[in-house]
Amino acid sequence: MTRATICLTFAAVTIAAGCAKDPPEQMPITTDGGLPVLPPPPDPGPPDWPRGLHVVGNQIQDGAGKTVVLHGVNRSGSEYKCVQSGNAVFDGPDTDDSVKAITTWPNVNAVRVPLNESCWLAINGVAAALSGDYYKAAIKNYVLLLHKYDLIPIIELHWVGPGETKAVRQQPMPDADHAAAFWADVATTFLGDDGVILEPYNEPYPNGNRDDATAWACWRDGCMANENVGQGGTPATYQATGMQAMVDAIRGTGSTHIILLGGIQYSNALTQWLAYKPTDPLAQLGAAWHYYNFNACKDATCWDTAPAAVDAMVPLVATEIGENDCMGGFITPLMQWLDGHGAGYLAWSWNAFGACMPGSAQGQGGRPWSLVASYTSGAPNGGYAQAFHDHVAGLAAP
Repeated sequence: MTRATICLTFAAVTIAAGCAKDPPEQMPITTDGGLPVLPPPPDPGPPDWPRGLHVVGNQIQDGAGKTVVLHGVNRSGSEYKCVQSGNAVFDGPDTDDSVKAITTWPNVNAVRVPLNESCWLAINGVAAALSGDYYKAAIKNYVLLLHKYDLIPIIELHWVGPGETKAVRQQPMPDADHAAAFWADVATTFLGDDGVILEPYNEPYPNGNRDDATAWACWRDGCMANENVGQGGTPATYQATGMQAMVDAIRGTGSTHIILLGGIQYSNALTQWLAYKPTDPLAQLGAAWHYYNFNACKDATCWDTAPAAVDAMVPLVATEIGENDCMGGFITPLMQWLDGHGAGYLAWSWNAFGACMPGSAQGQGGRPWSLVASYTSGAPNGGYAQAFHDHVAGLAAP
């Protein structure tokens, strides 16, 4: 189990617990004839942000051939607000000032943006005012703001809903019903933007969260999976699709984007990532890795095995790191190890959820992940946030 299970808890305390001087979540949604009026795109300024991102060996490079190591944060909210609130796409502001605040943390150059399948595709009962064209416009506008401040967006699919189920929580694998169509549409939307990186699925955990050949085969090729229905209810099975289908859907649009694939056991296990690596005709794949202090592979003895082997072959980016004790004792040696291997990492999460309070991996109270006290000031919020801030600030400037 990972911090993904406590997003619902955080959603209830976001704005109320945040700094009073922060602006509202978003501008109020206006309608014309009952349909939402799309927000106008912001001006990102001259197109001088990192562009031409591509894989060379085990490195990410920009269009000028300069190595790019990703250090950043996750901006949680756009995976759940649209199916919960009825009045917002983001949890907290999506304003220019709120993005500019991220740049006050020295050497932060990337922001991971989680998406909701039902909201993007406008299916399975999501409110029309928060889905489809409106949701897409909100995400595209946020990407433009990230570009404005030279922050590299990582677009990832966080929540899916098999069949006619609304995407309201993490599922073991992407669904064959909609996920390929989602990625074909997302890749088409950002087809002309080679400054964006794609991450097809957040934290797969097939085959009952086991690390075995059956799980890895499902990860690559798909399988029948048991639906996560949350507390209560009887899980149904659904046809899951695999990472190969996600890669094929993206490449089928003509996309040349870098694709980061998280392993199994909530992206913590990379044991057979290389053996089951999907085929990519453009050879633009990298590995996404998630590390928290309650995961199984959580020390250098483990890091020096499969993660090091993967890092030697393809770009390795820990797209989520964190610890739930409001301290920095776990992430600091992890970041040092990643630095030594030329790998990137992004902290969970850039949200103002109130004062840091230790909590368990199962979400039993606490708010340990809140990196900032205010969305617009960017002040580090407690020991965990301060440890990440200070470590990244101490890196040599790119």
